[in-house]
Order: sequence, then C-alpha cells, then structure tokens
Amino acid sequence: MRTLYNILFLIFFALSSPYYFWRMRRRGGWRQNFGQRFASYDAALKQALTNRHVIWLHAVSVGEVNLCTQLINALEPRIPNVKIVVSCTTTTGMAELRRRLPTRVSKIYYPVDRRKFVRRALATINPEAVILVEAEIWPNFLWLAADLKVPVFLANARLSDRSYPRYKKFAFLFRPLFRSFAGVGCQNEDDAERLRAVGCRTRAVQVVGNLKFDAAKFTERSALDVRGLLRQIGVPDDAPILVAGSTHDGEEVLLADICRRLRGKFPKLFLILVPRHFERAKDIGNKLKARGVKLMLRSEIFSGTQPPPDGLDCLLVNTTGELKFFYEPATVAFIGKSLTAFGGQNPIEPGAQSKAIVFGPNMQNFADITRAFLKRDAAVQVQNPEQLEHVLAELLADATRRDALGRAARDLVAENLGAVERTVDMILPHLESRGILVTKK
Repeated sequence: MRTLYNILFLIFFALSSPYYFWRMRRRGGWRQNFGQRFASYDAALKQALTNRHVIWLHAVSVGEVNLCTQLINALEPRIPNVKIVVSCTTTTGMAELRRRLPTRVSKIYYPVDRRKFVRRALATINPEAVILVEAEIWPNFLWLAADLKVPVFLANARLSDRSYPRYKKFAFLFRPLFRSFAGVGCQNEDDAERLRAVGCRTRAVQVVGNLKFDAAKFTERSALDVRGLLRQIGVPDDAPILVAGSTHDGEEVLLADICRRLRGKFPKLFLILVPRHFERAKDIGNKLKARGVKLMLRSEIFSGTQPPPDGLDCLLVNTTGELKFFYEPATVAFIGKSLTAFGGQNPIEPGAQSKAIVFGPNMQNFADITRAFLKRDAAVQVQNPEQLEHVLAELLADATRRDALGRAARDLVAENLGAVERTVDMILPHLESRGILVTKK
C-alpha cells in the first residue's frame, strides 16, 4: 500500500507542481524558507530544538492559524518546559504565524508528503506529539509518525459532506490512518460518528465543541483603528457600512452593483470588501473601476501614497489578518464564498461583535454553525443576489432588527465558548505519560 501510494504521489506531484508553484508566485513571499517544504532547515532552527521536548502543531492556512494560536496560548502555561513548533502550508498562513506568535515559537513550512522529506522533517524536529488543526490527511506523515510511536492528535475535527464519502470510498487506505490518531477532538456528535465510521478508535474520539467560537474573543483589544482609517479617507461616522468578508470571484461586482442601487435610498452607504485571497485585489479593482466604482486600496492608506478620491464608494482591503477589525464598524456584515462559490466562510467573528449577518445559500463548510445561527435568528440567509439586495435594504432601514440579530449572534457565540480548554485537556494526559511536566491551571 505504501509503495503504491508513493508511486502515485510522485506522479501527481510532478503533474501538479507547475500549478502550485504559479499560485505561490502569485501570492508572493514564496522564496523565503522555500527549502523547508522539502525538510531543509537552517542551523538556527536545529539549535533551537536541541535537547528540548518539542510539540509540533500544524495549521494549513490563515483560518487554521487563528485556531492554532488559541491552542498555543492555552497549552504554553501548562507545559512550560516544552518547545513549540508550528507549521503551515501557505505563504499567507506563514505571514499570520509571524504576525501573531512570538519568536520563541518556531515557524516552519509543512513538508511535501514524500517519504524522504517527511522522514527528514520528523528526524529534525523529533516531536513528542503532533497536533493537526483541521488538517488534511497526508499518509506518509501519519505512517512515519506511527512508526516512530509519535502520538498524533486531530483538533477541531470535522468531515464535510464532500470529504466523508471520499474517505469511506478509499477506506482501505484511510481507515488505518484514522485509527492511528491518539486523540480526536470533534466539533459535534455528528462529526464524531463520521470519524468513528472511517476508522477512528471510539476511545480516541471526544466531542469538545468548535474552536472557532473561542477564536472570536470578546475582550481582545483592537490592533487597528478602523474608524480612524475611514475618517482619514473621508467616510463620515454616521455612514452605514456594508462589510463583505472573505469574498470570492463574482461577489465583489455583485455587491458593488447592489450598493450603487441602494445609495438611491442610503446615499452615504459605504462598501468595505475583504477578499479571501488578497492577491486578487488588482483584478477586483480593475473590474470595479470599469463599472464606475470609486475605490481605494487598504495598502494605499497604510503607505500614505495615494490621497482618497472625492466621493469614495468602496475600500478594497488587500492586506491579510485584518478582517476581524474591519467588522467592527459594520452596519451589516456579508459572509463571502456563499453566493457565487461553494462552501461559505466563518460567520462567528462578526457574530461575536454583535453584527447583523447575511450570507448566501452556500454555507456547506460551516453547516452546523449556519444551522445554529439560523435557528437562533442570529443571521439571515438569502438564495440569490435579488434577495440579498432586498434583505440589505430592509436591514439598513431597520436598526431594531439589526440590533436583535446582533444580540442573538453574540449570545450564541458566548454559549459555545470553551472548546480550546477541552481540547487541551484531551491532549495533556498523553504528554504527561511521555514524561513531560504538566502544570495545573
């Protein structure tokens, strides 16, 4: 089985490399530490790991980095003598790791799942345990970790409606991999049942809740004065603001067109667009300008190189890690990847800030969260652009309805906190059994 997988992986890797290399170049910053993807590490990292107990956490990209940060903040005080290493896959994820975590936490790129790269990575890092945060299942990594008797944990585990049938179809490959997990922290009982069905041991599976609720802190001090930025570009404090977060291709143009029509009734309406992939900003900007939208890029405010145009309609955010802060002044928040793409994005952050939330029909990747928001009347779901325009007009005109949605959303988030601590409690006994000092809370 391992031989067949590695033959097929090499073929797939050779065929797909040009595409992934193009994506990395497009996002930028790919040269720095590129060799880490092939388990080539510098002397500084090796020295930092020498004679240390090491815990390795993996977060694929920006969304997982936010969760990983919460886990580290909860883990570090409990295991004071342990060195923490965090890996990610994308350059945007790495930028977030460097921004959010202190230098004492080593940050690396996750190795390509070729046997010799994974073996070299595990030999260099020599972890006492590995924690995968919503990570993909890479066979070579899990096989070699099992061979070395390194316990691997899956945090915030879920199997989507799309992935679950695939794992069942290829059960001959994935069942032994899922069985190897020392602990699996699930978001809900439905996910727990699915993970047991694909091979996870019953005693390893625990329902701990969704880490994404804990990632939306109520008390975290804002690192960005968004109101000040908006005043700087001429947006008055009393302007109604539509913030569209994590948008995907096609949604930006639809929202700009809707806002143009709504300004007939709400002349001060201002649009803030935060694309899921910031490297799309140039293309988005060109499309919007061709439709007569007066916009400014977030980076132009940051650098001070471009004065705002008169009658500005839109701020296009082409930076990473700031979406949470841009939700703060929102009158209404729209959740992207839900109207023109499949999957949806996370509504918890605006919910934690008591915002009136609207999303489209495609929220498959957050199905349980979506159901909870809708059941509590904490968000509004629309089926098409026409309905979106109608709902936005209603919410912009009705402060009482917006406040009710916002309060319900915040209450829902508050009631679901605690998953991070429960995940830590799942992991710590295994670390103690390996001779790692664990302190009490």
